[in-house]
Amino acid sequence: MEGRACSTEVIRMTEPEPSVGGKVSSWVKENLLLVMTILGVVLGVLAGAFARTLEYSSQTVMLVSFPGEIMMRMLKMLILPLIISSIITGVAQLDATASGQMGSRALAYYFGTTICAAVTGIMCVVIIHPGSPTLLKHSMGETPDILKDGSKVTTMDAFLDIVRNMFPDNLVMASFSSTKTVYKEVHVAPKLNETLELLNETMRSLLNDTTLNDTSPQTKYERSLTSSEGTNVMGMIVFCVAFGSLIGRMPQGKLMVDFFIILNDVVMKMVELIMWYSPFGIMSLVIGQIMSIEDLRETAQMLGLYMLTVIAGLFVHAMFTLPLMYFMVTRKNPATFFKGMVQAWITALGTGSSSATLPITFRCLEENNKIDKRVTRFVLPVGATINMDGTALYEAVGSIFIAQMYGIHLGPGELVTVSLTSTLASIGAASIPSAGLVTMLLVLTAIGLPTEHVSLIFAVDWILDRVRTSINVLGDAFGAGIVMHLCREELERMGPAQPSIEMLDRVESGLLPPHTPVAVSPQPPVSPSQTSQKDLVAMTEKGNGQLCWGSNPDKGTNSETQI
Repeated sequence: MEGRACSTEVIRMTEPEPSVGGKVSSWVKENLLLVMTILGVVLGVLAGAFARTLEYSSQTVMLVSFPGEIMMRMLKMLILPLIISSIITGVAQLDATASGQMGSRALAYYFGTTICAAVTGIMCVVIIHPGSPTLLKHSMGETPDILKDGSKVTTMDAFLDIVRNMFPDNLVMASFSSTKTVYKEVHVAPKLNETLELLNETMRSLLNDTTLNDTSPQTKYERSLTSSEGTNVMGMIVFCVAFGSLIGRMPQGKLMVDFFIILNDVVMKMVELIMWYSPFGIMSLVIGQIMSIEDLRETAQMLGLYMLTVIAGLFVHAMFTLPLMYFMVTRKNPATFFKGMVQAWITALGTGSSSATLPITFRCLEENNKIDKRVTRFVLPVGATINMDGTALYEAVGSIFIAQMYGIHLGPGELVTVSLTSTLASIGAASIPSAGLVTMLLVLTAIGLPTEHVSLIFAVDWILDRVRTSINVLGDAFGAGIVMHLCREELERMGPAQPSIEMLDRVESGLLPPHTPVAVSPQPPVSPSQTSQKDLVAMTEKGNGQLCWGSNPDKGTNSETQI
């Protein structure tokens, strides 16, 4: 039988390119939470503007804002366990050299960007010159309660409060309160001895002056320490850094490290659930805030140029200073990095609190921008406390704006004082809404300006607070990317980070993780069925807490797979 030559023709069929509608639909599905958050902000602005045309009471505003209040409470509930678990696990997995280098580079970045932000704000307010003496007649209203206790506090008091809070005397109290210097008004009656009384009587008889007989009480201010509501984040950070560095170097401390790793993952799971509620909560906050403005038109006419100056300075810092610094260090596209942070940026706009946004910032950096967890756990909690770029810029603009209202010209020396004091005051500002308005009093006191008219800018602080908080969050995120790039060699030398809960579950169930195995010696692969549970051994080397799947060392280890 003659062989037949058969030819086989392969027809390759390519999938048709998806239409524009298909691409949009696919993108929306992948970024559904981001789309919902943006819609929440837009709908909140539109609904708030429409609600202002209706008649409503303060109780209505409270009920409209109630869902947003619940969202803020849920996010703040997770701040303390997240800070504790993230810092301890981050520091415990770093050796002393790596943690020291990472900390020093992060602090250098924080101080550098904060000073740049203050200088940017000074340049904007000097060029635009929004202050005018005609605005003083509008600022005779009642001083808000948030400003009443801080009018006598000096720069030295603020600096000492920072150091005091770094070392709390009670760790439990530091979870819900911090130490603050206040000045209490004390009335002291004048004390006159017999000689002074005789002299007073003689002078009064000679001059026939009744004012010398005035013995009314005198008023003076005494410095005292009090507890202010809010977590002492600085003290918790110092304690957790010391705690994590010690247990990371103790052989018996691995069990404790594993506990905090699991705690961190559980908190992040709770954050993921809260994030699906955040679009509705942010919309509620925006509607309630717009409805609570008393006179929107008059406020815009009076302080519109001041708002424009602050927003322009924040825009320059966010769009030029931070991306340029990130590009110069990493040589990567800052637009791609910002794209991964949009969710956290919008959440900061809606909540006005960098601490409440901290859980979402963790998630965006680790999942979207692929930042090493050891970097985010160490850098972000510290950055949310001391890296306040937007606050420093806001305080510099606000203080010079008040000087312009009084017609006071500030020379180069005073401007340098403003920039340095704004940097220091922003570090002392708590990461809570409107804290920068209180610390602005320190800047005004440092350059000898009166503090009576700070209440004028209180009317627009709610919106500027949200904008500057979003810039603070961006500064923290870019800082994490820069620190990771600078510490990449140390991180590679230490190996991968500790596995998450899902990774541990896969190891315990006998499934190999989808990572490239690192074989110590070329050996045939070992199937999970051939490996008993006692062969799964967690081994630590150099104190970095790496978990390796492999044979029991007591049986003679030949190969291992790093996780």
